[in-house]
Amino acid sequence: MQLQDIPRVHTITKKEFLRDYVKPQKPVVIEHLIDDWKAYNTWKLSYIKEIAGDKEVPLYDDRPVKHDEGFNQAHATMKMSEYIDLLKKGPTNFRIFLYNLMKEVPSLKNDFKFPKIGLRLLKQIPMLFFGGTGSKVFMHHDIDWANILHFHFEGRKQCILFPPSETPHLYKVPYSLITREDIDFDNPDYDKFPALKKAKGHICHLNHGETLYMPEGYWHFMKYETPGFSMSLRALPSSFKHLRYALYNVFYMRHYDNFMRRRKGQSWIDEKNERAMRQTNRNNGIV
Repeated sequence: MQLQDIPRVHTITKKEFLRDYVKPQKPVVIEHLIDDWKAYNTWKLSYIKEIAGDKEVPLYDDRPVKHDEGFNQAHATMKMSEYIDLLKKGPTNFRIFLYNLMKEVPSLKNDFKFPKIGLRLLKQIPMLFFGGTGSKVFMHHDIDWANILHFHFEGRKQCILFPPSETPHLYKVPYSLITREDIDFDNPDYDKFPALKKAKGHICHLNHGETLYMPEGYWHFMKYETPGFSMSLRALPSSFKHLRYALYNVFYMRHYDNFMRRRKGQSWIDEKNERAMRQTNRNNGIV
């Protein structure tokens, strides 16, 4: 794969952000967007354990998708205090994914602000993500094709992004939001997945308090290099075409996929993976 470092800026104005990144749909890391947040100083794993330790949280690991699992169905649950102890103990595959902790602990809403940099951010769904050393989030794009501000806290996190234009090279699984799950984007097997050689993407490493802007429909693969957590705020896609894609995903694609899982079982998952290989290689002239 051909990965370029995502540009970094110390700070940015609304005009610069819209002109240089939102309008051309390019990612950027903003290093000091949230220095005035209470969360910048307080949001650490120990703080989350203190105020939300008794909450039962959904956990996900890196097992392949199964036909009898629902959309974003958790693989396990655990008390937040126990989970944070697990993170600090050593590497673990368990992650918290797309979790609205603010609903459980409303006081957390006082710790952050909605940045005024030109995006109409949805205020109902600030989502949190947690992971331990070495845990990975498979390559995917979000169902709603949102513009995303991704804020990282404690530790270090690697992010690999691809624009939607690179989809033909990524072995996208039909009727899903993911690529083939057996692709290791840290160390791709080009003999098995030769089209990946053509993929042109972006990479960065987020540190505490830094913000990654991910444009509409961008593919993203995340790897926690140390225990840590992140929060995402999102804005609806500005492009009518992208909004149409989002509506298709929400109101048709996921329901059709669930219907076919119930009807055909694991053979539907296997068929989709085979089609991802066959279609991607054929479209790239690979026999």
